Amino acid sequence: MRVGIGYDVHRLAPDLKLVLGGVEIPSRQGLIGWSDADVLTHAIMDALLGAAALGDIGQHFPPGDPDLKGISSLVLLDCVMSKLKEKGYVVGNVDAVIVAEQPKLMGYIYDIRKKLAAAMKTDIDAVSVKANTSEQLGFAGREEGMVAWAVATIKEENS
Repeated sequence: MRVGIGYDVHRLAPDLKLVLGGVEIPSRQGLIGWSDADVLTHAIMDALLGAAALGDIGQHFPPGDPDLKGISSLVLLDCVMSKLKEKGYVVGNVDAVIVAEQPKLMGYIYDIRKKLAAAMKTDIDAVSVKANTSEQLGFAGREEGMVAWAVATIKEENS
């Protein structure tokens, strides 16, 4: 078994869509980024790449690449999964947390887990997603951005 950690942060801005774990969530603000700015999926991709010692998402999907403008992060996650498969790995489990004051995410967590599990070709029970606030402290507390952390384990495909 191998373990990786991932972290991502994106600024919030009005009149943008908010996508977390591939699920579009109604919100007065969305995340700014070159792709769909899915902070949760980005943290998970970094954790998976780290577990396999394959670098980070910026190395594989550089910001500014015209082919990636507005792309769904689930498409990028599929590319990460292909890289893991090439190295002979599958997902063991993922545990992630999103820090955001608004919107409240509890009602979306199951759908997010389901979509991420499908994208990672694993069971929903292998994907944990939690949401927390920062008690109005720091940039997340001031609703200037969102942050996500993820830990992932991977294992050899035949183990």
